[in-house]
Amino acid sequence: MSLPVRISQLEIVRGRRLVVSGLSLFVAAGERVAITGPSGAGKSSVLLAIAGLLVPRAGEITVGQAVVKGGPADMVTLMQQRPALLPWASVFENIALSLRFVGMDEGAAEDKVMGLLAKISLGDRAKSLPHELSGGQQQRVALARSLARDPAVLLLDEPFSALDPEMRASVRADVARLTELAGVTTLLVTHDAADAAAICSRTISLSPIHALAA
Repeated sequence: MSLPVRISQLEIVRGRRLVVSGLSLFVAAGERVAITGPSGAGKSSVLLAIAGLLVPRAGEITVGQAVVKGGPADMVTLMQQRPALLPWASVFENIALSLRFVGMDEGAAEDKVMGLLAKISLGDRAKSLPHELSGGQQQRVALARSLARDPAVLLLDEPFSALDPEMRASVRADVARLTELAGVTTLLVTHDAADAAAICSRTISLSPIHALAA
């Protein structure tokens, strides 16, 4: 299942700085949209607000029919720049943990995780620890973890920024393929036009606001 995202007259303040003002955006269910712009334009702040992890000063965000308020938004998953895998847990456990939180039984969780690992060509690394993987492999595991609970909306915050060019292209191709297969509504924050072109059908650009909050 995928859901639309609607942003209306969004205003975000970070510290004493106004970073987003008057932003309105509609992303249709299943659409993949890139958000670009220079550093300081508020791109990551918009994703945090959609995820319910940052409360805007004004405006409204809805996912489907639900208004996003303070606290993690239902059916929304945020994948950030670093994989942030649990170092003491295996690849399998890193992905399966979120499924256990929602009460999925052990057999169904195992099938789900192994299916995802097969899709990212890491079916033979289920028992590996994160430090035994390359950076690109770790990012693939983070992607599988993000998709494990079948989110309706996937938010990607510069997920390739720490990868070398060859690995970046490879992981980017995996993201494009898996998000298309899942049909998940996707918003990608990136500085790289190649990322946007490979994954998304539409790009919007944000500009920095040099203003102090009142």
